[in-house]
Order: sequence, then structure tokens, then C-alpha cells
Amino acid sequence: MGKLQYQCSMSLDGFIAGPDGDMSWLADDSTSEGAEADASSSESSRTNELVKQVGAVLSGNRTYRGDDPNAGTEKEGGYEGQYTGPTFVVTHHVPKDSEPDVTFVDNLEKAISLAKEAAGDKLVSVLGANVAKQCIELGVLDEILVYITPVLLGDGVRLFDHPGGSLVKLEILEADKLIVHGKVVY
Repeated sequence: MGKLQYQCSMSLDGFIAGPDGDMSWLADDSTSEGAEADASSSESSRTNELVKQVGAVLSGNRTYRGDDPNAGTEKEGGYEGQYTGPTFVVTHHVPKDSEPDVTFVDNLEKAISLAKEAAGDKLVSVLGANVAKQCIELGVLDEILVYITPVLLGDGVRLFDHPGGSLVKLEILEADKLIVHGKVVY
């Protein structure tokens, strides 16, 4: 079965969402006019490659229902509108109405099992800091993929916002430098 990989973009000051879950900072993350075309090209290429590896998404409810920086555009939805596979949403309140390709689950371990089965040999993309932290606590998170975006948000949702966790040592599995972004996979 595929790996569970927490995937997120993070501001340089450690936030994965702005105040009130604002994600608009991801819609235009170029740092200068000269870098804009290269950044857009590398961003699209990065998204294209990443979405090919994803077999299922495991998300928290706040992340699933959260702000889409591409809302109302052709890039609306997961992975700039390119992801069309199964999504498993962990929530305390399972809605009565279903949505296409979305399964709401009130138990994280059950959601993980369903997502891994659906993903087959591909990645299960874990989205949402709270779900990722719970996966770490269960010892089931295999990798953390962080795209560092050159912006300072000043406030919002931190990569891991709940103090009191235990020490987890990480090994760098992959790192590269893009023109505007850096990526580190642990």
C-alpha cells in the first residue's frame, strides 16, 4: 500500500494558512516581476507531477471546507483543479448528504484504512495540520512534504500548532531548490 504523506505549503514564518484560514496568499506567490513567469511555470509543473502520485486524499473537515485560493477560476479545487480521485474527510459531524468521490468518516483510523485501500500503491495525501498531527501521534505518517513560500503571514494556522507533543526526529529524504520555492521532504 501507498505511503501517507502530509503535504502543505508554508510561509517562511511557519504558517500554512493565514488568519481565519485565509489561503489567498497561495494564489499569487511570485516574489518579483522577473521571477513571475518562472514561478508560474515551476508551480504548474510541480502540481502536475505531484497529482500523478496521489491515489487518495485524507483531510480534516476544516481543511476540506476551507478557503480555496483559486475559487471561481479554472484552477478551483484540489491540486489546482487537477485532482479527481477519492477524498476521505475526518469529521466529528458526518453530514447526511454525500458528495461525489467524498467519504466523511468520524474515525481517523478507519479513514486512514479506507484511504490507503483506495490509493493502492500511490500516495495518500494528508491535508490539514490537525489530521497530520494525529497521524504522527499514531505513528502512521510516512513523510512530510513542505513547499516553503517566500511570504511572511504574521499570524494564522501554524504547521504544527499544538504544543505538548513528543520529540520526533526526521531524516531528510529529498530536498531541492526551485527558482522561487524550496521543497523539503522528510
